[in-house]
Order: sequence, then C-alpha cells, then structure tokens
Amino acid sequence: MTTLVLALVAGAVIGLALGGLGGGGSVLAVPALVYLLGFTPAEATTASLVIVTLTSVTALTGHARDGNVVWRTGLLFAAAGVLPAMLAGAAAGHLSQAVLTIAFSVIAALAAVRMLRPARTGPTGPVSAGRAGAAGAGLGAVTGFLGVGGGFLAVPALVGVVKLPMRRAVGTSLLVITINSLAALGARAGTGTHLDWAVIAPFTAAAVLGAWDGKRLSHKLKGGTLQRVFAYVLLAVAVFMLVDALL
Repeated sequence: MTTLVLALVAGAVIGLALGGLGGGGSVLAVPALVYLLGFTPAEATTASLVIVTLTSVTALTGHARDGNVVWRTGLLFAAAGVLPAMLAGAAAGHLSQAVLTIAFSVIAALAAVRMLRPARTGPTGPVSAGRAGAAGAGLGAVTGFLGVGGGFLAVPALVGVVKLPMRRAVGTSLLVITINSLAALGARAGTGTHLDWAVIAPFTAAAVLGAWDGKRLSHKLKGGTLQRVFAYVLLAVAVFMLVDALL
C-alpha cells in the first residue's frame, strides 16, 4: 500500500510539472523511482521513458487543441534526435549504476540552474535546419542516455535557436519529447531490463492526470512561480544524488 501511495504522489507531482512547464517533470521521475520505489538506475531510466511518453502525449493534446504546437518545426527538431536517442539508449544499458547516477545528477543540476534563469522570448522567424538539427540531436542523446524527456532543454532551444514564442515552445517541446522518448524506448526494448508494471501503471496514471492540472495551473500562477519552486526541488535532488553516488 505504501508503494502505491508513493507512486501516485510522485506521478502527480511530475505530471504537474510536465503539463505546466512543457518539460522538466521527467527529470524527477528517475530519482523518485530509485529512492522512493526501489528501482535500480537502469530500471528507473527505462521506466521513466514509459511514464514520460504517455504523459507527454496527454499534455500534447491539450496544447495542440489550443494551437500551441508548431508541427513542422517540432518534427524537424525531433527527427534529428531519433538516431542519437536510440544509440544513447542502447549504450546506457552497458554502463555502471554509479556512472548513470552521476551523469543524471549533473544534468539535473544544470536543468535546475537553467530554470532559475530569466526566461527569454524570441520573435517567430525562419527555422535554420542546421541549428535546429544540431540542437535536436543533442537533445535526443540526452533523452536516450538518461531516460528523461529533455523538455528542460527543448524549451530554451526552441526559443533561442528556433525563435519560437515561449507558449508555442512549451507546446512544441511536448511533441519533441514524445518522439525522442519513443525512439529511446525502442532501443532499450531488447536489453532485458525488468519493468515493475504494478508500480509504473499507477505512477503513469497519476502523472497523466497531473499533466492536465498542470496545464490549468500554469495559467493561474504568475511570474514563473511553479517553475522556480520546481527548480529548487530539482537542484536539491541533484545534489543529494551526486553525494550519494560519490560516497
């Protein structure tokens, strides 16, 4: 019963972040699965991809209905990340748990710092295929390697590189996250990683419901309150994981 409650609570928090911020929630899924629910780092990164994929699809439908998804740009961005996501996903299965934990904690800390920086908005402009492709490839590699959707990287990249307005960048990032996560899952399908569906199923269900609430919450909170709170929590988790891996 305790495991079920923890899975539901963790899933709801991650869904809120993913729905409200267009990304970032998945980066908490791995530590939640490892430290609260007893998964190994390898199991957690694979399970996280399942959770992120289903939750992102849910959040994507809401943003698409509001006209905040730029499909051509998102598909171009995601296409560049499919192969790196698959290669990195396959490689991650051959690394030690300590290496995966340290790499994840560093990326999580960088994500938290990035969220705390003032958001930039950029005017809509022509998409540079080369710049979008390079950014998309890097994002795909991070998704495959660490089992995170990469929205915390996709949103600033879509704003700074592709020049999308912030609201459209948030919606479009969910399309990128979905495609990259599916590619990474495909690469890990034959690795034999155990998946505890008794935990993953309620975790995902809570995250999906939380994503809907997160989207509504994002319209009510002012000044990026949700983003700042999440960033501080994420930074604390990253420091804890790094210390735990090194000791």
